[in-house]
Amino acid sequence: MVYISSWQEYQEAAEALYAKSPNTTRYVVKWRASEGKLVLKITDDVTCLKFKTYSSIFLNRFEALNLSLMQKMQNQRAAPVGSSMQVDPEPTRAGTPAGSTPVVGVAGGGVKKKKPKKKK
Repeated sequence: MVYISSWQEYQEAAEALYAKSPNTTRYVVKWRASEGKLVLKITDDVTCLKFKTYSSIFLNRFEALNLSLMQKMQNQRAAPVGSSMQVDPEPTRAGTPAGSTPVVGVAGGGVKKKKPKKKK
């Protein structure tokens, strides 16, 4: 098992390995907080690819790789970037100007639990 030093090379090789044999491929993530070390390993019992970093710069890239592999594992296509956050506008209500979205507040209240009485 040799560590791959380039992130781009590791990402391409990991996705290609999963595409080649999706039924036998395993993906492992190890994080050591005490050392600040992230180790990624993907294997299909024939080929083993590993990547190690101490840099937090790779966290966004790591998230993108995880998302890509999880979508492939779930047999889903990647959603367009803006579509997941868009909300369908509500129909116009009386008293609300056309084309504007009514402001909906979130109530911060809740039911508080009563404190138990202290026994004497």
